[in-house]
Amino acid sequence: MKISDIIDELSIEVLAGNENLNKEITGGYCSDLLSIVMSSAREGQVWITMQGHPNIVAISVLINLAAIIVSENSKVDDETLEKAREENAVILRSELTSYEIAGRLYKLGVTGELNA
Repeated sequence: MKISDIIDELSIEVLAGNENLNKEITGGYCSDLLSIVMSSAREGQVWITMQGHPNIVAISVLINLAAIIVSENSKVDDETLEKAREENAVILRSELTSYEIAGRLYKLGVTGELNA
């Protein structure tokens, strides 16, 4: 499944990374604790969080995540969006809760696995 597919299915807003919406998603991960995301998320996953500060971009690039979905229409700092554009990172936003996004993604076939 591609990022563009989940955008259509979940009515998600694209905040940054329009040029990368054809990336394949290998799974999903949901957490607001950055250290846990760094140790447990996998390359190609879509990450669901309520965080909106620039560190989310750094983690996304470090792990090579497919996209970040910011839940509950949480504010995303201008600095974060600028950094995302510089790093070609995809940031999406939804009015849904993290729980609801994860459930809908799972129904679409996007599963999650922890690193071994």
